[in-house]
Amino acid sequence: MQQVNSQQTENTDSPIHDRQASPRRSLPLPSPTVLRQRLPVDAALAAQIEHQRQTIRNILNGEDSRLLVITGPCSLHDPQSALEYGHRLAELATQLDDKIFIVMRAYVEKPRTTVGWKGMLYDPHLDGSNDIATGLNVSRHLLLDLARLGLPLATELLHPMAADYLGDLLSWAAIGARTTESQIHREMVSGLPLPVGFKNGTDGSIGVACDAMGAAIHPHTHLGMDEHGHSALLQTAGNPDTHLVLRGGHDGPNYDAASVQRAAAALEANGCNPRLIVDCSHANSGKDPLRQPAVLQDLLQQRTQGQTAIAGVMLESHLHEGRQGQDKPLQYGLSITDGCLGWDKTRSALCAIP
Repeated sequence: MQQVNSQQTENTDSPIHDRQASPRRSLPLPSPTVLRQRLPVDAALAAQIEHQRQTIRNILNGEDSRLLVITGPCSLHDPQSALEYGHRLAELATQLDDKIFIVMRAYVEKPRTTVGWKGMLYDPHLDGSNDIATGLNVSRHLLLDLARLGLPLATELLHPMAADYLGDLLSWAAIGARTTESQIHREMVSGLPLPVGFKNGTDGSIGVACDAMGAAIHPHTHLGMDEHGHSALLQTAGNPDTHLVLRGGHDGPNYDAASVQRAAAALEANGCNPRLIVDCSHANSGKDPLRQPAVLQDLLQQRTQGQTAIAGVMLESHLHEGRQGQDKPLQYGLSITDGCLGWDKTRSALCAIP
């Protein structure tokens, strides 16, 4: 019998062979500690952020009757326009402080269904160079500048490692519909010292969000990265300030009175906080940013009629209405991801809140 040479019969077209032939590259990044030392939060700013976190907790727990409003660009891609938006929002927040508590969306990560621009943190130059080292620096610098305006900041925490770089600047965070079911994200949330909203699943169901809230409230021991960038065993105490964010689903919106009531009842039945936030964008607006004020008005009417479950709302808003592609030159103050409500309509919608 002829002896077979295993090297000669190897399938060189196999995915395994391809991976061996093209190993992943590894490039060093600064640790969270190093970045925080370069761009520190001073004692006064840290006290401001903690006060803002507590205000959000009070609203979510029904101890503050104001409406929580989380508004801002779908994603941040240009520090100059983000700061202009922030200046306008900070002024408006002061004017409306007796009725609403405004938090600015400061999203530097963007989830992708397949591929695409992942956000300022990953590709700050918008050219596919994926200069994450610069992205971390630019993102933290911008969030610092926005926080110094007096604004509470919100973001979606997409990659768990990002929380160590930016988490001390945040007053609120979201876990998106695609990652609410992720055990890794639930473990991460259990160690965050701020309120975190879990969005309902992309199919519109709230079961996975209830499970996530139930998991994140408990302590966990898990693999992770410490503040020095080393692999570590992490032990978390549990996060008591998780809640649901309704964002609609494949079958349509879920902001209507019946959906809100069902969600609140389900949360209570599962031992979770029945007070929730409603995202006026995404499936709740049929992906039409101009419908967001109508969704907001429906929610305000529900509150007027005695629905106490609605603690807050989310809006996607920028200086200018709509969206654009990433072909340069870019129009200033216009989203490059989801379409947004323009500033004038945003201001009118918020000023109309009773």
